[in-house]
Amino acid sequence: MTQTAAVVVRREIVVHATVEQAFTVFTTRFGDFKPPEHNLLGAPIVETVFEPRVGGAIIDRAADGSECRWARVLVHEPPHRVVFSWDISPQWQVETDPERTSEVEVRFVPEGSDATRVTVEHRHLDRHGEGWPAVSNGVADDAGWPLYLARFAALLAADS
Repeated sequence: MTQTAAVVVRREIVVHATVEQAFTVFTTRFGDFKPPEHNLLGAPIVETVFEPRVGGAIIDRAADGSECRWARVLVHEPPHRVVFSWDISPQWQVETDPERTSEVEVRFVPEGSDATRVTVEHRHLDRHGEGWPAVSNGVADDAGWPLYLARFAALLAADS
């Protein structure tokens, strides 16, 4: 089946956790559900850090001590919303020009007393310039945001 690239990719999941729990786990344990094979470094990732503040970054740290800052935290509104840049080019390398990056908004909305709808909206994908459909298709694919959200839900389920 061929996917058609979209300027906005939206995925969501309902998790069995309060909004506060879901937001906290998403931002403080991002590395526990980020697939380790999603790696721009030359060595295995030993840690992924999500700095939970505006101006913070998402940083992969490798076994050899190298680091990759591949996102910037643009909005941090606990426990309902976080927005970060996607500083990864269509060539799957770090993009240093902020004008050529997309952004990811993650919203946490209560669904009753013990469940939360988590919505990921990856937008402005066309900002990546030539080759942007590869980024769109990559994050929309089963190995993109759907995988992150499934692993996030599993992490929350294991914690309960």
